Amino acid sequence: MGANGRMGRAVVRVLHERGDTVHAAIDRSAEGDVGLAAGVGALEVIFTDDLGALEGADVVIDFSLPDAARALYEACAEKRVPVVSGTTGLRPPAQQALEALAAAVPVVHAPNFSQGVTLLFDLAERAARLAGDAFDAEIVEIHHRHKVDAPSGTANRLAQVVADAKDLRADPFVHGRSGQVGARTDGEMGVMTLRGGDVVGEHTLFLFGEGERLELTHRATDRTIFARGAVRAAHWVVSQAPGLYDMRAVMGMD
Repeated sequence: MGANGRMGRAVVRVLHERGDTVHAAIDRSAEGDVGLAAGVGALEVIFTDDLGALEGADVVIDFSLPDAARALYEACAEKRVPVVSGTTGLRPPAQQALEALAAAVPVVHAPNFSQGVTLLFDLAERAARLAGDAFDAEIVEIHHRHKVDAPSGTANRLAQVVADAKDLRADPFVHGRSGQVGARTDGEMGVMTLRGGDVVGEHTLFLFGEGERLELTHRATDRTIFARGAVRAAHWVVSQAPGLYDMRAVMGMD
């Protein structure tokens, strides 16, 4: 799903490189052969918006938009097809459909499929928990100028990991500061967004102490890492029991 997006085309290239079979290419607006669109040559798989094309697939890799996710999850539940989904920003109906899907088939849902970001989440949790109240946490994320959502799903997940580790209040996130906003409170955390150029993705957790600062940064220079992670998750998930998994499980970190 989302086969003609940046990530969808990257996934097709990785699948072709591995010798895996592309069963169908679901996209609401694209036409032609998915292999030609991805730059790997004709695969004789034509873009379609018909979710019925999922019939017979071993697993679905989804990098669609939130508005399309609910229908996809419902179709995969009906057809009993395992899913790897990187779609974030889900509204309640889509989130409920995802949970219903995971009750029927194994699902990997993650905001980011890179090994490095999965390690960043783990390191951030430990650092924030050990730092406690002695350090203020702030997050900055940077992406290319074409990214339509902000903050990124990865930044939101990182922020939640840190908030849980520091036991912050229910809604501590500040998404911008301007004017006479007053002094920073102990219970808040800034989650800031920069957009420009062709930046694939960069996420930094700052832990500010008195007289010192700790920074944990992940920089992606090639989105192929996300595609490889998604394909790795797809190979892993088909042998799992129904349930909702993340990349920690895929990487054996749980």
